[in-house]
Amino acid sequence: PTQSTMPAAQPLLRATTFSNNNNNQTHRIRLVPHLDSRRTLRFEPITRDLKDNDTPLRIGRFTDRSGIGLAAVNALNTNKLAFKSKVVSRAHAEIWADNGKFFIKDTKSSSGTFLNHLRLSPAGSESKPHQLKDGDIIQLGVDYQGGTEDIYKSVKIRIEVGREWQAAPNAFNTNALSQLRSLSADPHIQPPSANAHGKKRMPKTNIPDCCICLFAVTIRQALFIAPCSHAFHYKCIRPLLEAHTSAFSCPLCRTFADLDEDVEVEIEPEPEAEIEVISSPEEDDEEEEGGGGKDKLAPPMVRDGAETEVE
Repeated sequence: PTQSTMPAAQPLLRATTFSNNNNNQTHRIRLVPHLDSRRTLRFEPITRDLKDNDTPLRIGRFTDRSGIGLAAVNALNTNKLAFKSKVVSRAHAEIWADNGKFFIKDTKSSSGTFLNHLRLSPAGSESKPHQLKDGDIIQLGVDYQGGTEDIYKSVKIRIEVGREWQAAPNAFNTNALSQLRSLSADPHIQPPSANAHGKKRMPKTNIPDCCICLFAVTIRQALFIAPCSHAFHYKCIRPLLEAHTSAFSCPLCRTFADLDEDVEVEIEPEPEAEIEVISSPEEDDEEEEGGGGKDKLAPPMVRDGAETEVE
């Protein structure tokens, strides 16, 4: 008998769909001045939100053709980042986002682009893409004539990526605020007496020690609270504050902050807790008899040993 020929089995093809939500997700990058010396060129922090395959951010020299000023140009939500320095080429470098990561390349600049002190390409040559990470240092050009004037200074930039959580209330800064509130002391209380070694005895707090002097942060001390919620003794942090005027870089987390930034904010009032007034049996009898119990104060509420006066 002849064997019937069976058709070859064909693989079952199923239409598979993949969600492509990553393409619509924005990624934030912040360029802040790297404060390493007094000769650092100051500029306003620049923040941009990019998506994958968006137009790259083009970094170049500022030319006052628009007449709106350098700060206004960088504040606009455009793909152009300008710096007022002659060591920066007109088309110096580009930054873009790909698969949730940021990359940079030199676009044939004459004075060079440096990533963590390493030059990306020779003069007039385009470099390969290099990934940017949080805390990386970018330098555009090199100082000319010693960098005594701002127009001849190189631009040193610190990259901040993935720090959106610091700008909103979080467990760290809210806990730090509550700890600082616990430091408030009555000014009429006499300061503690010194011990045999001449040192004052202060109560221990939950606030971390000052990272500069390694001594405790406690009451009756002049403190400096950074916008990142890290606390220092003012005496310890003062040299750093005086070195760069209003520009501040936290010694702990390296977060940049402008100390002259506007502080006028609206604080939402905390909802008042509704406390139920509990009357005594004697007052209930007086109210039933038509007495003046309504004008009297209720006795203090006692809950777990704590007394709360209710009017």
